[in-house]
Amino acid sequence: MSQQHSTTTTTTSASSPVTSSAASPAASSAASSATGDALPVIDLSLAHGSPADRTRLHDALRAAATGVGFFQLVGHGVTPAETDALTDAMRAFFTLPETDRLAVANLNSPHYRGYTRTGDERTGGSQDWRDQLDIGAELPPHVPGPGEPAYWWLEGPNQWPTALPELREAALNWIDRLGAVARTLLHELLSAIGARPEFYDYAFAGHPHLRLKLVRYPGTAPDGAGQGVGAHKDYGFITLLLQDTVGGLQVQRADGSFLDVPPMPGAFVVNLGELLEVATDGYLKATSHRVVSPPGARERYSVPFFYNPRLDAHIEPLDFPLAHHAPGATQDPANPLYADFGFNEWKGYTRAHPEVTRRHHPDLAA
Repeated sequence: MSQQHSTTTTTTSASSPVTSSAASPAASSAASSATGDALPVIDLSLAHGSPADRTRLHDALRAAATGVGFFQLVGHGVTPAETDALTDAMRAFFTLPETDRLAVANLNSPHYRGYTRTGDERTGGSQDWRDQLDIGAELPPHVPGPGEPAYWWLEGPNQWPTALPELREAALNWIDRLGAVARTLLHELLSAIGARPEFYDYAFAGHPHLRLKLVRYPGTAPDGAGQGVGAHKDYGFITLLLQDTVGGLQVQRADGSFLDVPPMPGAFVVNLGELLEVATDGYLKATSHRVVSPPGARERYSVPFFYNPRLDAHIEPLDFPLAHHAPGATQDPANPLYADFGFNEWKGYTRAHPEVTRRHHPDLAA
């Protein structure tokens, strides 16, 4: 359970969050294919270029999205100042006394918002060795009424530490900023496979379920286990990940082996979620990925942003010219995929945070 273009980039020390750039390495070369063991690098600023630029962008997007399902995104326009505001607030949060962090524990929230202590989250039934703060769009609580699906519990307010008021502004600004980047990216991706770019705008109208996590990996678990977060796929449409300069992210290849994703200054790592795989009958790929814990007590920080539609959005099959070539979506009885987004998200959160589920939704836990 887990988004850039040409100008200068700023790097930090090995344990500090990376700063993203407003522009791309070079508009003439940044929409590149994967070479060897490297992910493709795609320059989103080409969307605003000449017809030839957009053709190169679409060719690169199509190859990445139908192949490995992961790529590095540059040319997104997010500035170093915006990134610094978020990463500075994130580091400040994780240096707060534990009592302050536990004051906003997700155990207090029926909406699964707030702080999760190291070791309290599960992926594939195994313990993840990381702690995190879950944040979403700031909305009133939606308590499901008679006949309404339980997934409406996921809509509600965040919890903010009183000792760190700047975190609220930085995080909510990040949601707005990356939501705009992801919207542009989705439009270009749909165009790249011949679909109408606005095909899924209806699913994001109103209150899309946009979320982010501020994540710290504190090093290897005391028992030596290396699962920072276990192998998984994301539930929604698109994930944009900001990672620091400490590696550990790995993407699963078709043969089952894992490819390391070294940090790239100024870039977001992008992967596609299960809903796009379902919507395209497997033509676009939701790829499993994991994080291996950094060695010893070395810390790693990352910020995944999840571009998700409304909880009640029913995702219609995408109409695109090559639909007849789609291989079919992944079939896994242990991980059923739903065309209604809320059911996918609810499935994931209730499994990943069993203590929250038992405390606030005991009927489901039973």
